Amino acid sequence: MSFTMTYLQLEPQRIMVASDASHSTHGRAQLNIALLGYRSNPFSGGQGVYLSHLSKALVEMGHRVDVISGEPYPDLDSRVGLIGLPGLNLYDHSNPAWPLTEQRWHDPLNVFEWVSYWSGGFPEPFTFGHRLLRHFKKTRPRYDIIHDNQSLCTGLLGLMRRGYPITSTIHHPITFDRDIALKNAENWGLRLLIKRWHRFLRMQIHVTRQLPYITTVSENSKRDIAAAFGVPESRIQVVLNGIDTEMFQPIPGIKREPFHLITTASADQPLKGTQHLIPAVANLASRYPELKLTFIGAPKPGGRTEQLIHSFALEQRIEFHHGLSFDEIIRLYARASVAVVPSEYEGFGFPAGEAMACAVPLISTNGGALPEVVGDAGIIVPTKNPQALAKAIGDLFENPAERARLSDAGRCRMVEEFSWARAAAEFTQHYQQVIARES
Repeated sequence: MSFTMTYLQLEPQRIMVASDASHSTHGRAQLNIALLGYRSNPFSGGQGVYLSHLSKALVEMGHRVDVISGEPYPDLDSRVGLIGLPGLNLYDHSNPAWPLTEQRWHDPLNVFEWVSYWSGGFPEPFTFGHRLLRHFKKTRPRYDIIHDNQSLCTGLLGLMRRGYPITSTIHHPITFDRDIALKNAENWGLRLLIKRWHRFLRMQIHVTRQLPYITTVSENSKRDIAAAFGVPESRIQVVLNGIDTEMFQPIPGIKREPFHLITTASADQPLKGTQHLIPAVANLASRYPELKLTFIGAPKPGGRTEQLIHSFALEQRIEFHHGLSFDEIIRLYARASVAVVPSEYEGFGFPAGEAMACAVPLISTNGGALPEVVGDAGIIVPTKNPQALAKAIGDLFENPAERARLSDAGRCRMVEEFSWARAAAEFTQHYQQVIARES
């Protein structure tokens, strides 16, 4: 690779250009909006999914939207602009030493990111913020509002000083992820690594306390953010997520397979509750010889999930699928007879909503905001309780009428109460309030 090519990769990349929109939005003024994401994986993890759906809903209201993102980049509607701020993207490299070769070491920010990664830290929110501020200083773009998606980086404070109206969505406080991981750590060395990795929380708490406008995705997250970050609840507005019920829907031509469970685990983290689901499956295995569990996602090689599967001898009953398109995910949902969300905590719970939109009967824990999403259209069990999960799964296996009821109820709830058009309308109102107060 030549020096010129390397240098260009470090510059902000305008990957797609947003189309011009009309100057009015169903009677409202068109807004020029920047949505921010420090990493936006398009198919796993909620952040890329959130940016993809929200940006599309906003342009459909007539707004002009750019997504400014670090790698990996989201999969966006063609009407949405994508401005890429490439970093080292170390977590997606098979050899993380490679990104600092060639001329990248000339940039102190790259050196910091590389050293922080190799010392056990998670530098991406911090380094994204500095690249973001560089981009704004260099290009001086004009936006009516900048909407941050949980980077909570110090770069936001720099943009505020430059006069940009800022709002930030916090899906849930990552302090919960840290605390659950610490409780599940098996030795002091792992606990030290967990604390080191989560040091970025100091920055996020510091920035959050200085942000005048915050949104979140559930009432439960609102309470938890206020308590964990030390901000008043009055500063936090709830805008529920939407579920794309046109994309996530039943496929009548695919027959559901009996005794086929499906779950989502975007990362091998205790927060997602896989360590409780696998013993539940082992409990049921002797009663249901056809029992099978499909994971959307992949565990860490040699990690806790893989170890549990081996310890219960469930290798032949569990399959993993990762790197899938939305169409492939929907087809997996269409084959499943029961979906399970075993999480200890969720700020919202996209997997629950998407399974329900696909008319898969759902069993969910009561972790975090999941009851707000599921309502009375699914079975809710206590967190951290394999016995309760096993009983709920067995009861559904034995009751086809209840499976049919939950299938219909889940789909209806998502269609009637969760939509991205509603979320975009609420955000438009929020943006206008922020702009009015800051002008």
